[in-house]
Amino acid sequence: MFRNLLLVGVMVAAAMLAGCGGKGAGRAPCPAGKLCLEYGNTTEPVTLDPHKATGTWESRLLGDVFVGLTTDDADGAAMPGLATSWETSPDGLTWIFHLRDAVWSDGVPITADDFVFSLRRIMDPKTASEYASLLYFIAGAQPVNEGKAPPESLGVRAIDAHTLEIKLVHPAPYLPELAKHQTMFAVPKHAVEKYGDAWVRPENFVSSGPYVVKSWRLGDYVLVEKNPRFYDAAHVCFDQVRYYPTVDAVSAERRIKRGEIDVNTDMQSNRIAFLKKTMPGYIHVNTYLGVAYIAFNTSAKNGVPAFRDVRVRQALDMAVDRDFITGKLLRGGQLSAYTFTPPGLANYTSPKPPAWAAWSFERRQAEARRLLAAAGYGPGHPLKFTLKHRNTPDPMLFMPAVQADWKAIGVEAQLAQEETQIAYADYRARAFQAADASWVADYNDPMTFLYLMGTSTGAQNYSDYSNRAYDALLAKADAEPDAVRRAGYLAQAESMMLEEAPVIPIYFYVNKNMVNPRITGWRDNLVDWHRVRFLCAKP
Repeated sequence: MFRNLLLVGVMVAAAMLAGCGGKGAGRAPCPAGKLCLEYGNTTEPVTLDPHKATGTWESRLLGDVFVGLTTDDADGAAMPGLATSWETSPDGLTWIFHLRDAVWSDGVPITADDFVFSLRRIMDPKTASEYASLLYFIAGAQPVNEGKAPPESLGVRAIDAHTLEIKLVHPAPYLPELAKHQTMFAVPKHAVEKYGDAWVRPENFVSSGPYVVKSWRLGDYVLVEKNPRFYDAAHVCFDQVRYYPTVDAVSAERRIKRGEIDVNTDMQSNRIAFLKKTMPGYIHVNTYLGVAYIAFNTSAKNGVPAFRDVRVRQALDMAVDRDFITGKLLRGGQLSAYTFTPPGLANYTSPKPPAWAAWSFERRQAEARRLLAAAGYGPGHPLKFTLKHRNTPDPMLFMPAVQADWKAIGVEAQLAQEETQIAYADYRARAFQAADASWVADYNDPMTFLYLMGTSTGAQNYSDYSNRAYDALLAKADAEPDAVRRAGYLAQAESMMLEEAPVIPIYFYVNKNMVNPRITGWRDNLVDWHRVRFLCAKP
């Protein structure tokens, strides 16, 4: 009897997944004869405009509806996208991309002029893209973005409808990796010019990728449908995808178990071992190019004066017990972080951590108290501030531990949690005192992490760290064609920054996904990109 009941359960689950007439409790209906994917995406998008999006939850969705010059393959590596090939000049300063014959989802041809328009648009200060500084390697980009030059002076041009030229201010061997990021996506010039910012509304939405947005029910889901005009539509399996905000990780587990959703892109770290036992085959944990950290608001305008004292920052840095957080609280395979760049980055070996990282925790606490006392803080005059954090699973676990570590050295930190989108908006606006944050590689290169601390980075340099010597080392690395010497300059810069402690690295991420075993094509990878066009379902 048990065996027969199990067989019935398997058949029902398969029917639910395929959307062939049956559905589980709460599972969205799937049109007859279609294959549907229900996708838990952690958080509600703030925007569907690639030039204004900043979160990984937005990048997942946008990477399924747009394709860049390059795009992610099934393993998360760069492969040809709207460009079929490219070449660069001997000095690495001129890149030529050759575009394929492709059309937007409304049938209008995609041309090199769309890319010229889009790159000018993201650099235009009127667009207010918080990611614009990522593209400062393009000739003229920084002056354009700072309002000192017109968008037309940007170093991009359409040689013809299918040939795009991009000129750089320094060599960028990582450009094919970065070209798959949303900042370099082409947006439909004809739709943007017609509808303005309203072009991203579902009724006006035009895409270049395997899916096109059809509806967005705030707080519920974003619905996308297969784009029949996509150049590789014949190999796209799912006809429809719903992306759900799944802030409550335990609730998402239950939805996965019930067959209501097929994928969820996060889980509570301290439940991983339990879930591997109770849901065998569902749990995917893999090394990830990401770091969790705490930023200090040192802004002269609204920052905390104490945080402008390097002794205070160093004391708070060394007083956090990373090994307790990773080994006792999270228990998901995360690595304690004493550098900002995670292991596994291409063409890089992170520098040695600060000397105190090798000390006993008791010795670190004693030194932290001494530094605080030297800065004027102690039992009669404790340092007090608010530590803002995201309400996602892991920060909810480890923020109280950080608070306790700081209390042990006489610091009073009050915790304040916020929805992820609201928290990051506050970080960018400097509406915080200390902040829990994270950064995930936009491309596989150390510069994707180290540029965050550059003086010219802007909103995403949450601590407003500014060190001209650090900037000079990054610039020196940019101009260095030799990979080994370039890595050396970057390591020098990182060591300098770590010593000044504008941020506290806490741990290096693992990516954590729950995937119904009947979903095929899922490949764990360093960057955690799993484009839906490569996924399907067993019958």
